[in-house]
Amino acid sequence: MKQQLLSKIANGSAHVCVIGQGYVGLPLAVEFARGGLRVTGIDLDPRKCKSINSGVSYVKDVPDADIATLVNAGRLAATTDYAVLDDADAVVICVPTPLGKSKDPDISYILSAADALSGHMHPGMAVVLESTTYPGTTEEVLIPRILQNGFTVGEDIFVAFSPERVDPGNKRYNTRNTPKVIGGVTDACTEVAISLYSVAVDTLVPVSSPAAAEMCKILENTFRAVNIGLVNEMAQICDRIGIDIWEVITAASTKPFGYMPFYPGPGLGGHCIPIDPLYLTWKMRGLGMQTRFIELADTINSSMPHYVVRRIQDALNEKAMPLKGAKVVVLGVAYKPDIDDLRESPAIEIISELLQLGANVVYNDPWVDQLRLADAVLESQPMNPDLLSAADIVLIHTAHSAYDWPSVAKYAPLILDTRNVGVKGAHIVLL
Repeated sequence: MKQQLLSKIANGSAHVCVIGQGYVGLPLAVEFARGGLRVTGIDLDPRKCKSINSGVSYVKDVPDADIATLVNAGRLAATTDYAVLDDADAVVICVPTPLGKSKDPDISYILSAADALSGHMHPGMAVVLESTTYPGTTEEVLIPRILQNGFTVGEDIFVAFSPERVDPGNKRYNTRNTPKVIGGVTDACTEVAISLYSVAVDTLVPVSSPAAAEMCKILENTFRAVNIGLVNEMAQICDRIGIDIWEVITAASTKPFGYMPFYPGPGLGGHCIPIDPLYLTWKMRGLGMQTRFIELADTINSSMPHYVVRRIQDALNEKAMPLKGAKVVVLGVAYKPDIDDLRESPAIEIISELLQLGANVVYNDPWVDQLRLADAVLESQPMNPDLLSAADIVLIHTAHSAYDWPSVAKYAPLILDTRNVGVKGAHIVLL
């Protein structure tokens, strides 16, 4: 079985199905197809499937032309029907893994994908999980759900974990040139997974097990979450004692060893850093161990949106103005610059709290036309001097490159800058 599958991958006749066609799945499907394999994207959203089959991208990092070329060549298609798995040689699962309301892992999307896959498993199939999750998920959760008919992992089917490392909007690193960690259940599984991903990714990094690969992704994002939590706390300390945190970071960054700069902000956003470390916290809690660094970092980072609201209140108070009834203009609501991704964006919590406190909030974002909150729907307002000058305070939340910051500083009467965009003035307050 292994040799047959390796031969299919090598001669380009392998059929790959990628379950989940979002920020991770669509770019990966494109790279597999670009590498010469026949690829079918599976997604329960018929709008995404229709878009792909029409040669139109809904992920900013994937140009329409790339999809159209591959669709027209017969190497890329999309469907909502899991029956296509009957013909699949390899299946890659790229579904979301959010947190529940109590910040416990929600792996329901993995479970649903595994259950749908289980009815289509056949000998000679490779299955790779990419969704970020806690160590042990591949072997303890995925395999029991897909293993049937007396199949043996490493002989009849081949299972591995390979964590996604997508960074939306990154102009330098993409799916192909970002090294890929791969952990197979057996040596044969790793060999098959390496052969598969060599079609789509330039550099492969094998590790000893799926659990090691799962832990690798958790470590990467925990490292960032903890250090961002540290610098967010430092920002609050510096504010309390009257020191410019940005000046301190710039000075510390001149040290050529032993220091790596991290920067404060209005809170953590995106699907990885605010979520992934808490998967490990949940796992270790079940083993009777407290993850104190992770939990403390989460406490600090989760408090930053409220801290930003308090800083807005303080800035208005200095001008003898109450927050209630004040017009607050928020610049940027995406979680990072030059993308349309709202997942876990601190802007959502900041704006919601400002509205609850009676502020009149409007926003502009060149990438996000509409913002849906629990109790309101806001539309992006045109960016012009009138918008800025009518504000009581402008919150710089996302440093999109499209913004003309000197113009913002010229027309806005009061600014809270959470991103240190580089403009100066007595009316500008840094986070």
